[in-house]
Amino acid sequence: MKIGILVGTRPEIIKMAPVVRACEARGTPFLLIHTGQHYSFEMDGVFFRELGLPAPHVNLEVGSGTQVYQIGAIIAGIAPILEHERPDVLLVEGDTNSVAAAGLAAQKMGIKVGHVEAGLRSFDRTMPEEINRILTDHLSDYLFAPTEQSRVLLHREGIADERIVVTGNTVVDEVLLQRERARDPARLERFGVESGRFAIATVHRAENTDVESRLRGIFEGLSGASRALGIPVLAALHPRTSKKLEALGLEIGNGVRPLPPLGYLDFLGLHAEAAITLTDSGGLQEEACCLRVPAVTLRDNTERPESVEVGANVLAGADPVKIVACARAMVAKPRDWPNPYGDGHSGERIVDWLLARG
Repeated sequence: MKIGILVGTRPEIIKMAPVVRACEARGTPFLLIHTGQHYSFEMDGVFFRELGLPAPHVNLEVGSGTQVYQIGAIIAGIAPILEHERPDVLLVEGDTNSVAAAGLAAQKMGIKVGHVEAGLRSFDRTMPEEINRILTDHLSDYLFAPTEQSRVLLHREGIADERIVVTGNTVVDEVLLQRERARDPARLERFGVESGRFAIATVHRAENTDVESRLRGIFEGLSGASRALGIPVLAALHPRTSKKLEALGLEIGNGVRPLPPLGYLDFLGLHAEAAITLTDSGGLQEEACCLRVPAVTLRDNTERPESVEVGANVLAGADPVKIVACARAMVAKPRDWPNPYGDGHSGERIVDWLLARG
């Protein structure tokens, strides 16, 4: 069996790394395809190096652009590669344009598609990611659900049980593998913070960056949280967010320290030592839950309800008053919640399940 593995963005590289390693450990041939949706060294190249992953066999170098452009370019670019290589299955992960486009191309070419992290729903169809999730789940042959809740949701949407496998989330595999490598007191010193005495923040979702009132509210909330908790907020900003802030002339408030995109080990090392996480990232909600760092999600909904249900996460939206109140409440909570996202062997389960099917 030859397994195609698709990545296109930083979260996909992180979450597919355990699948790549599982293939390597079993001697299973694989084809690593990068769409280039994230294309700078800081946004993706550093991740291959830090995680010890092989270079992609193919890079489509799609780059930035409109959603329509990206999807069209990925379909056109990946079709001849799939036709030449003919993997037995193409694995895609998550909810990006890369995932939906590559999955659709493979399905139209008669190649089996496996969706890693299947069955997530925010129930907000204004989010581009939600459309990508739904499309990819329903065109996939194999659905690797991270939790039982995801499996039930897929079943309710009419997907046959035999196509669904509960594997856990591969983000846990990578966090558990890299946690000790990321533990470095010198890193905290380099960023000028002390363990448990700072917050980490990210903002990148279009629903937040493209709406001025939300972007203003979030950064007012981050500054307010810094004052309320008496700690700095390290804000690792996506280039799109930095450009929006500059274009709108929005000044980052006191107590918020902007940072460029960080490598995986830098971010994980900081995240594990933070007092709290404030983010609109889906993957960081999972990572925070796994690290037992309380999270405040800067969105009105989440496709990771398990983290909310176990008490690791709370939705604050873009209201600065609510952001501050949620930050106060979460910092005060005991960090004793169970991890609902798996035991760190999800990548192995996915590959072994495929190999068992032949």
